[in-house]
Amino acid sequence: MQIAELNKTATQVRRDIVRMVHQCKSGHPGGSLGCADFLTALYFDVMKVNTDFDMNGKDEDIFFLSNGHISPLFYSVLARRGFFEVKELATFRHINSRLQGHPTTHEGLPGIRIASGSLGQGISVAAGAALGKKLNKDDKYVFCLTGDGELQEGQNWEAILFAAANKVDNLIVTVDWNDAQIDGSTQEVCDLGDLEAKFKAFGWEVLSMKGNQMDNVVAQLNEAKNRAKQGKPVVILMRTEMGFGVDYMMGTHKWHGSAPNDEQLAKALAQLEETLGDY
Repeated sequence: MQIAELNKTATQVRRDIVRMVHQCKSGHPGGSLGCADFLTALYFDVMKVNTDFDMNGKDEDIFFLSNGHISPLFYSVLARRGFFEVKELATFRHINSRLQGHPTTHEGLPGIRIASGSLGQGISVAAGAALGKKLNKDDKYVFCLTGDGELQEGQNWEAILFAAANKVDNLIVTVDWNDAQIDGSTQEVCDLGDLEAKFKAFGWEVLSMKGNQMDNVVAQLNEAKNRAKQGKPVVILMRTEMGFGVDYMMGTHKWHGSAPNDEQLAKALAQLEETLGDY
């Protein structure tokens, strides 16, 4: 897709996000909005996926969402990409819905391969899946998105060490580096320090990305594929703004897990053009 078309899709995804969270008065709009450009580019341009969903993901690129609380984004992108009907977005967080607050697998929602309610586990799963592809002579890639606050969890660094030690070089991890988590900035909660130096010290190929500039997102995702399969796993340190696209949600961590009221929803939708049709 052209950059202009990807931007239109990302804008509609952002509309979906604020409407879904408002409707059920619960959810996580901040990180979802911030990562909308990334996941749109990944599913609509970069990854080779099959919408006739199969859990094994053989001979296709696969994606794991580690920071599962940004499920409104994941669900919108999957629906808009054709994994399930867009109208199902209206059931977000409803009782017995397949679209729970954190992705789950027991209801068989197409596109969801792991339950990711608990933070800090996605890189481990992605590393295992990528190693499995290598052992099975499957030449496709495994992508994973994790939040920067998640890197305060020790399991991540075990997985990061494992992936480099075993040359899992078909793995591309992206860190949503927005410097914000539910209780404040990452510096205030538990400073992450120099992530570039840390990943390099662990043996990873490191790239940076401007996560709210679609042309840079596409370019760096493709560059990550170019850098992959050369003996090292690849990490993209993606700078985003929590709440990007809705001015009053930007520049603060308060929208990490808060739903807009009716007036706030109207303000958000006035800033987000309907491009593909609302559900």
